[in-house]
Amino acid sequence: MKNLCSFVLLSKRACPSVLLSERTVSLLFCLFAFFCLNAQNPYRKYTENLPFEMPEVKAPVIPDNKVCLKDFGADPTGISLCTDAFAKAVDALTAKGGGHLIVPAGVWLTGPIVLKSNIDLHLEMGAVIRFAADESLYPIIKTSFEGLDTRRCQSPLSAVGATNISITGEGVIDGNGQYWRPVKRPKVSEGMWKDVIRRPGGIQLRDDYWVPSESYARGEKGAELNVPAARTDEEWNAIHRFLRPVMISLVSCKNVLLQGVIFQNSPAWNIHPLMCENIIIDNVLARNPSFAQNGDALDLESCKNALIVNSRFDAGDDGICIKSGKDADGRRRGKPCENVVVDGCTVFAGHGGFVVGSEMSGGVRNFMVSNCQFLGTDVGLRFKSKRGRGGIVENIYIRNISMMDIITDAITFNMYYGGKSVSEVKAAGIVPDNTTPAPVDETTPIFRNIFIENVVCNGAGRAMEFNGLPEMPIDNIRLKNITIRAHEDAEFHNVTNNVSQENVKVTLE
Repeated sequence: MKNLCSFVLLSKRACPSVLLSERTVSLLFCLFAFFCLNAQNPYRKYTENLPFEMPEVKAPVIPDNKVCLKDFGADPTGISLCTDAFAKAVDALTAKGGGHLIVPAGVWLTGPIVLKSNIDLHLEMGAVIRFAADESLYPIIKTSFEGLDTRRCQSPLSAVGATNISITGEGVIDGNGQYWRPVKRPKVSEGMWKDVIRRPGGIQLRDDYWVPSESYARGEKGAELNVPAARTDEEWNAIHRFLRPVMISLVSCKNVLLQGVIFQNSPAWNIHPLMCENIIIDNVLARNPSFAQNGDALDLESCKNALIVNSRFDAGDDGICIKSGKDADGRRRGKPCENVVVDGCTVFAGHGGFVVGSEMSGGVRNFMVSNCQFLGTDVGLRFKSKRGRGGIVENIYIRNISMMDIITDAITFNMYYGGKSVSEVKAAGIVPDNTTPAPVDETTPIFRNIFIENVVCNGAGRAMEFNGLPEMPIDNIRLKNITIRAHEDAEFHNVTNNVSQENVKVTLE
């Protein structure tokens, strides 16, 4: 501002015949202030002019200290473990008050990495962090998965209760997921299936299903949606391999930035921020093979004040998925996922482009999703839940979405989710009873106040499906300026009269 004042005064002295009006000076001051504010925080623009109140989200401030991983004896060839080197480097920065851990070009094989406050993990171009395929390196810990309080293996990269952390750069983080994941025969080529069943230690449980170990097979018995029924330490240890972790686990962290990095090949979910606040995910690529079981790209769970921008997601399961805990555990936690902007993102193959649920028992509210593209996903916009969840999903604003080659529904609301993709449900011929009401209580999910406009979908199996509960119909949904080319028309079950359509065009092919 001082510089602008000097400019104005010098202009008057140099050209006394040219007088700047008070209005002009005021305008210059305003422009200068605008540019200064945005220069200070380039993310400020995403939280302006929203239809709900949301504070400005800023990137974490990291101290200007630097250490290089190689200086701690790390091997860049991918042969020897660098676990100790990563830990020593983090501790060295922590002793200085924080800073940047520089990972140079090379392949860095390691066990779990734990980030601490004020640490930036920075991958230079050509740097690959690959997590070792050895279950003994990943101890079983108490955590949350599939929205429930349970136990899993420690995540390859994690932070708990940290403030001001970031993962940045131009490198790759690889979770070695093929060591952990089961494989379903229909999802891979015949040649790949033959390679899979020849892997040492694996078991072909059925003609169409392979698991990576005996302990994995034990864990699957009695498990419900990947959460086992184990109780004692002995029982947990007996199913170690089944407890495949999410790759990036950030729990109760504040001021988080993920920027520029490729996150790939995760054992289970790829990126999982849980109960975090003030988080930015910018210009990342999260990818998994199309056959990756439970290979969600991003699961944002019970987080507050988040930006997901300019990023790409290519996964074997949901792309951008919003959660807040499941059933009684989620309701007891009581932390909604709220105040989130998703902008300028692309989702490739997966079960859904932008997905809410099915674990949403703590609630989901105040979302703006805009300027995104969904290319070849199973569903475009996917909302899912079931009886027993509870939770309220509301104040969701979606606009300027482009889709093409959507396998099933461009837009779906399904209150009868049972763990399968929409394609799998249709292939199995599952038809839920959506006519018999159940009692309404805290376990009844509520979906309301959702506004979708300016959507183009060129190619879908079905235009839309709304399948609400008879005891709790889907309420206050507004569809505006939507054009869909599909094989089947839209279907609406158990919606209120407060679901409106303005300029909605479906062309059947």
